[in-house]
Amino acid sequence: MDQPKVERLLRLMKLMTGNVNYTVNDLAERLGTTYRSIYRYIETFKDAGFVVHKLDGGVYKLGKESPYFKDISQLVHFTDEEAHIVNRLIDGLDDTNMLKQNLRKKLTSVYNCTAVANCIVKGANAVNVNHLVEAITQRRQVILRGYASSHTGVVRDRVVEPFGFTTNYVQVWCYEPESGMPKLFKTARIGSVELLESEWLWEAEHRRGHIDIFRMTGFELHRVRLELGMLARNLLVEEYPLAERDITPLADGRWLLDTEVCNYVGVGRFVMGLMDDIRIVESPEFETYIAENAQKILKLING
Repeated sequence: MDQPKVERLLRLMKLMTGNVNYTVNDLAERLGTTYRSIYRYIETFKDAGFVVHKLDGGVYKLGKESPYFKDISQLVHFTDEEAHIVNRLIDGLDDTNMLKQNLRKKLTSVYNCTAVANCIVKGANAVNVNHLVEAITQRRQVILRGYASSHTGVVRDRVVEPFGFTTNYVQVWCYEPESGMPKLFKTARIGSVELLESEWLWEAEHRRGHIDIFRMTGFELHRVRLELGMLARNLLVEEYPLAERDITPLADGRWLLDTEVCNYVGVGRFVMGLMDDIRIVESPEFETYIAENAQKILKLING
């Protein structure tokens, strides 16, 4: 079987297991082939043992009861933090336990991945995510209809080029021609997604930002070093598990956090909430930020 055909079969499988219903003609249009080819591919699925359902309106779906098959929406993946926690639990197993190495091998592929998403999305948001995935696959622009921005408080349409998701499909990376920069848009704030016929025009500008241990995002990184007491260290690891990778023990029950952050908002809230148990070390820019924004941060912490 030639590579283009394999690619079309995989794309067809994704379309037939998604949250949007497609007719044979719809599927043919999206795959750039004929309806006769779609029927042949459907027969290929049947021959391989998949259950194919024909629904009202001429819609075809792959059945979840198909042997050796699971709808991708039922797969559970680990986020980076979840994988880190599971890895620590595996560490606690006795080295003689036969399951330990098997579990490690199965976890490796997700533990080393920083952009694994949880495919479980429901309701209207699932439809929007499905359209965004399709737009990314086909390299097409979309209109985010009725996007509610928390920064401006304005609900309006946004023309963007989506090119990637954060974990759990919570946010989507898009390039916005209007502002001339890549941005993150929360999928839950999108009213609907309209696929446009126009293809990507700004692919060279598609840049994913960073996500730091405090779950803040940005395109620049700033080094922060903090000396932590036991209370601060324990609370940090419990609330932000990935921080453990950047912590080293010091003497007398103290720890050093040496990390990079996208901005000072997340780390600033953490430090201001535990000032008696944290000392800022060799981070002059962060010290200035705390001094200039202390009252504002305290107000946020206290609600």
